Amino acid sequence: MKKFTKEENSWALYDWGSSAYSIIITTAIFPIFYKGSATAAGVDTNDSTVYLSYTIAIFTFILAMIGPILGTIADYKGYKKKFFFFFFFLGVAATALLAFIPYDKWYLFLICYTFAALGATGANVFYDGFIIDVTTNERMSRVSSRGYGLGYIGSAIPFLISMVIILLAGAEKIPLSEINASRIAFLITAAWWIIFAIPMFRNVKQIHYIEREKNPVAQSFKRLGKTIIEIRQYRALFLFLIAYFFYIDGVGTIIAMSTAYGTDLGLQATDLIIVLFVTQVVAAPFAILYGKLAARFSEKKMLYVGIFVYIIVCTYAFFLETIADFWILAMLVATSQGGIQALSRSYFGKLIPKENSNEFFGFYNIFGKFASIMGPLLIGLTTQITGKSSYGVFSLIILFIIGIIVLIRVPEPDKAPKPVPVDAV
Repeated sequence: MKKFTKEENSWALYDWGSSAYSIIITTAIFPIFYKGSATAAGVDTNDSTVYLSYTIAIFTFILAMIGPILGTIADYKGYKKKFFFFFFFLGVAATALLAFIPYDKWYLFLICYTFAALGATGANVFYDGFIIDVTTNERMSRVSSRGYGLGYIGSAIPFLISMVIILLAGAEKIPLSEINASRIAFLITAAWWIIFAIPMFRNVKQIHYIEREKNPVAQSFKRLGKTIIEIRQYRALFLFLIAYFFYIDGVGTIIAMSTAYGTDLGLQATDLIIVLFVTQVVAAPFAILYGKLAARFSEKKMLYVGIFVYIIVCTYAFFLETIADFWILAMLVATSQGGIQALSRSYFGKLIPKENSNEFFGFYNIFGKFASIMGPLLIGLTTQITGKSSYGVFSLIILFIIGIIVLIRVPEPDKAPKPVPVDAV
């Protein structure tokens, strides 16, 4: 297979930059920082985890509601990159702002985190849609997996720098408190994100589009309505989205809540950060491996493998007690986290009409984000009822089982009926 093109590499490099947000803000440093802030303000540890769960549910609900219509508008010529830039700027600005909020204002951290998450996840809706513009169906799984692979490697670098600064501050080797060291990590995240977004803005263009019309917003609502009404011709897409709704819920929830869960179990912040760094390093080759194995065995079969691994993860998490257990759990997640996300994106990309890629990735987003509401709420409610986080994590196993049952009914992309583009040119 030929080397990656300039457009493919530029697209993948955005993942290299933006994934710093995923590890530092979503998964590792910010959750620990927030938990410390809430605890210092007298908030119970279980309650602070619940508040974080509800915050994630709120911002995912907002994006889920606006995603499809924004995606539909973005299918018009020249709109995709404009929407991408708006959410990119919102995410970067809010991430940097986290560094300047007073430490005792834990609720302000959650508000700012909401805007940062809206920006990051919103930009990813249009970033995912650009995969249609940078590559072909034959190369899509490999390019998608490369994006996730580079994301893990690229995010590990600013994470390592941030971790070293925080550890040195904790050991009083540098004239910084651990709180201020974490603030620097937020600024590093924003800077890294900006730098590696530049190739994306310079080299990636919207190739597939619909010509502009008068009253594009009104026309977009009409196109969206037509797609919903004629959903029967998109049976393969619809079934895949239902399966995706369930299994990606569990994946996203485990990513977002892993450090908060570890903290509730009494694991030290330093141990959590080290484990998460190694997870990033291990996940990179496995994400790329998933892409190569998908080319040999099919994407669908590799999705089965990834879901099965997560079922094991949920089961093992129920018995988690020590740092050694957390290491084992993290390595299991590392083997499949990037692969299942990358192949879901490329599998969906092969099923949709290219001219309406943003509209359909808007649906992809809404199913993914509504799923992300259910998972955190499930953990939050179960934790409140039982008083134990382990029961909440174990309950996610239901979502993976339902997801794999529905996925069995989804045809392979080359065997699925091709939907007719909606008002495409």
